[in-house]
Amino acid sequence: MGRRRVVLSVLAVVAVTGLGVSLYLFQPWRLVTDREVREALPTVAEPLPAGTSGPPSTGAAPADVVLAAGDFVTHEHDTSGRAQLVRLADGRRQLLLRGLDTSDGPDLRVWLTDRKVLPGRAGWQVFDDGRWVELGRLKGNIGDQAYDIPASVDLDGLRSVSIWCKRFAVSFGAAPLAAAGTGSAPA
Repeated sequence: MGRRRVVLSVLAVVAVTGLGVSLYLFQPWRLVTDREVREALPTVAEPLPAGTSGPPSTGAAPADVVLAAGDFVTHEHDTSGRAQLVRLADGRRQLLLRGLDTSDGPDLRVWLTDRKVLPGRAGWQVFDDGRWVELGRLKGNIGDQAYDIPASVDLDGLRSVSIWCKRFAVSFGAAPLAAAGTGSAPA
C-alpha cells in the first residue's frame, strides 16, 4: 500500500507541474480576453493609385506622408485592420495600426519583415525566415496604435507587417506593405 501511495503522489506532482507549465506557455484565457488600445494617430491621407482621380488638390503639401500601406490577412488567428508606414512632418517614421482586431496571445510582437504575405496556413511561419525588425510588444489586440521606427532601421526591402507570436514562432496575421499610390512594395 505504501508503494502505491508514493507512485500516486509522484503522479499527482507531475500532473500539477505539467498543468502549471501548460498554463504558463499557452495562456488559454487569452483566447477570451481583449486588450483594447485607442491611441491618437496622426491624420494621413493615402494617395490614390496612379490613373485614378479624386477631389481637387488644395496645393498644400501634407505634413505627414504615407509611405506604404496594406490590409491585414488572417493567419493563426482571425485578424483584420490596416497597417500604414508613415513619415511624419518632423522626420520620424511610424507604423500605424488602424482598426486592428486579432486574438490576444502570449508574447505578441509587431514585426516589419522582408517576407511576402502568403494567405492561409502557408503564411503562418515565414516571417522569421528572412530579415525582420521588431518594433515592440503588441500594445493591444484591438484598436489603434502607433509604433516608432528607429532612424537606424533601413526600410529598403521591408514589405510586410506581422503580428508575431514569439513564444510559438507563428504569425497571428500580417499585412503587405505596398508603396502608397502604386500597389507595389516600397522601394
